[in-house]
Amino acid sequence: MSSTRIRPRTRTRTSTRRAAVGALAAALGVSALAACGGSGGSTPSGDGGSGGPESRTVTLVSHDSFNASPAVLKEFTKETGYTVKVLKSGDAGEALNKEILTKGSPQGDVFFGVDNTLLSRALDNGLFTPYKAKGLDRVEESARLDKDKNRVTPVDTGDICVNYDKKYFADKKLAPPRTFDDLIKPQYKNLLVTENAATSSPGLGFLLGTVARYGDKGWQDYWKKLKDNGVQVVDSWEQAYNDSFSGSAGGRKAKADRPLVVSYASSPPVEVLYAEPRPEEAPTGVSTGTCFRQTEFAGLLGGAKNEAGGKALLDFLIGEKFQADMPLNMFVNPVVKDVALPELFTKFGATVDTPEAVAPDTIAAHREQWIQSWSSLVVK
Repeated sequence: MSSTRIRPRTRTRTSTRRAAVGALAAALGVSALAACGGSGGSTPSGDGGSGGPESRTVTLVSHDSFNASPAVLKEFTKETGYTVKVLKSGDAGEALNKEILTKGSPQGDVFFGVDNTLLSRALDNGLFTPYKAKGLDRVEESARLDKDKNRVTPVDTGDICVNYDKKYFADKKLAPPRTFDDLIKPQYKNLLVTENAATSSPGLGFLLGTVARYGDKGWQDYWKKLKDNGVQVVDSWEQAYNDSFSGSAGGRKAKADRPLVVSYASSPPVEVLYAEPRPEEAPTGVSTGTCFRQTEFAGLLGGAKNEAGGKALLDFLIGEKFQADMPLNMFVNPVVKDVALPELFTKFGATVDTPEAVAPDTIAAHREQWIQSWSSLVVK
C-alpha cells in the first residue's frame, strides 16, 4: 500500500487511477498509451523465446496511469531490439493484487507502479527477482529503499499535497491554508475534500502525512478536529479532483463547491498544459506544508518469460531518455540526478523541500491498523 481494499494510486479508480496521463491529465480527458512498440534491431539473445515475435516482446504490467511518449518507447526498441507491450491492469492496488494472485506465472516481465506505501506487500509476497539495474548509482539515495537487495528499482517520486482553488480564495479575500495545522482552523470549515485512505493512495498518503506530522499518539486527535471542521471523504482521486474540487477543469464543469483537495504538487502544470487557451498562471496552487512523498518502483517479476528483456527495460526506465520524458507524461519527478525538467513543469508545479515521510518498515508494521482506526474514526 495486505488487503485488497487498498487501491494505491487511485487517482481515477477503475477507469484510470492516475488515469491516462498520470493521474491528473485524466481529469482533462487526455488518453493514455495502452501499448506501444516498433520494429528494428536484431533479435535479442537470451530472452527465453524461440526467435518468434514473442521473443522480441517485453511486457510491462502497470497501473492504468503509465504513460510514455511513443518516440521514447521506439527508442528502447531501437537500442535493444525489444518491443514494449504495456499491459494496464487497473489502479495500482488492483494491479499489484493481480500479480500476487498469479505469483510465479506473471502476466508480464516487469511490474511498474508499486509505491512506498505498499512496497512491503509486494516484497513480503516475493514477487520480484533481484536485479541491480544499470545506472542505479545515478539514482537519488533517498529513493533507493531496497538498495541492499535490489528487488525493486526506483523510477519516480511525487508529492501528495493539498491543492487550492486560487480564484475562490482571491474572491473571498482569504489566504489559502499552508500547513496541516491551518486545515483545522474555522475559516476553512467545509472546504476540504480528501480521498478514502482505504481505497486511494493519495488518501493513504495524506493519512500517512498526518501520522508523520503528529505522531502515533496525535494523528487521531487531528483527524477528529478535521472531521469536526467538515472534511469530505470520497472513494477516489477522480471523484475528489474532478467532481468535488472547484479549481480543476472537471470541477468547474461539474460546478464543484470544495476549493481544497488532496492531490499532487504536480497537479497545477496539468491544468495549464491542457487548457485552451493556455493561461499565464495556473488556476490552482499547492499548500506545501501538507505534503507526503511517494516513491514509485518497478521490478523484474519472478517467473518472467523474457527475463533478459525485462532487465533491459529496467535499465531503460532509469535511463535519461525515459526519466526526462516522465514529467509531462506522468507528472512525476525523475529519480535520476541532474535530469533536466521541462520549463512548464518547474514553472507551474510546486517544489516541496521538506515533505513528510514514514519509513517503509513502519508503514508495513502499522498500515492496516492505521487504516482501520482512520476508517472507524472518519468514515463510520
